[in-house]
Amino acid sequence: MPISSKLPNVGTTIFTVMSKLASDCGAINLSQGFPGFDCDPALLDLVTQYMNAGHNQYAPMSGVPILRERIVGKTKFIHGIDLDSENEVTVVSGATEALYAAVTAVVKLGDEVILFDPAYDSYAPAVELNGGIPVYVPLEMPDFSVNWERVKSAITAKTRLIMVNTPHNPSGYVWTKEDLASLADLIQDKDILVISDEVYEHITFDGRKHLSLLTHSLLRSRTFVCCSFGKTFHVTGWKIGYCLAPPQLTAEFRKVHQFLTFSTATPMQYALAEYLSEPSLYFELPDFYQKKRDLFCEGLKETPFEFTPAQGSFFQMVSYGHLSDESDYDLAVRLTKEIGVASIPISVFFSDKKDHKILRFCFAKNDLDLASALDKLIYFKF
Repeated sequence: MPISSKLPNVGTTIFTVMSKLASDCGAINLSQGFPGFDCDPALLDLVTQYMNAGHNQYAPMSGVPILRERIVGKTKFIHGIDLDSENEVTVVSGATEALYAAVTAVVKLGDEVILFDPAYDSYAPAVELNGGIPVYVPLEMPDFSVNWERVKSAITAKTRLIMVNTPHNPSGYVWTKEDLASLADLIQDKDILVISDEVYEHITFDGRKHLSLLTHSLLRSRTFVCCSFGKTFHVTGWKIGYCLAPPQLTAEFRKVHQFLTFSTATPMQYALAEYLSEPSLYFELPDFYQKKRDLFCEGLKETPFEFTPAQGSFFQMVSYGHLSDESDYDLAVRLTKEIGVASIPISVFFSDKKDHKILRFCFAKNDLDLASALDKLIYFKF
């Protein structure tokens, strides 16, 4: 029986493709965005403790109360913002679920959703599956900042939602106060909501501060903020995140969440709640990752690639257009096969798949793996 696909233009994600190729070739995997090292053993001990204590059944749909309370405390500590743990915090099975649930909660057939191009690859499918229409606004090259005049021109009477990402994947651009103010000015008199993907909230460099959309009063009233414990505590395989939103948006969000995953792994929630009681564990994260970024960038100086150090996230982009006309996909495959270093071609993040001759490397890896990958890249011949 023939099936009419709801996503006819979607195949296997590039992250799966490149990670499999890296595995098949025995390559150093700097492609998919997951840490190449384990989490704190103390966190693993806490999970075991709560498993042995019998916390192995369904958690409450919105998340175990103590974890929601600790998220409120963390938000207060970092941003000086008071949230209601009962009505504004929802624990979910990964930030990807949070993004999908938020889109599903508010996007209806024919609604337009503004996406900044390039964008993480889950955004557009979530919009399309809900009958929405993605409207792409190109980011400014080479720093991938937002051109707010372009955003203004893209807004129509059908615009329902704007999806933002800071720090940005794949570029690492970190939003400024001016960016928040510009977005607020554009939507203040319109019925437009916002989804903010802030999974790299604790990974910013060179003294930059992550400015959550929660920190702007108008944006806070319109925004679903989606975050990830996986990125923060090196446990991406746990798939645990959370969504912060005002009560009326949270109510609609939970209507969807309860029929997607209903609840998230119980012992891990309790473990994370206890682990969050020590703020230094996430306050030290920028320094931890900046050392890795600096190590990687220092090595890149010995290669023919051109680059600007990332402002945030755990990705570094490099340009090679001055060296070769080879497509970014072909070069990523060749680097993996010939020298054993896997990367991501960033053309996959663009709506039109335009090839800007840029690769993305993940530096959230062991220092020895980074050093080995750099040695290979230094001697690679175009």
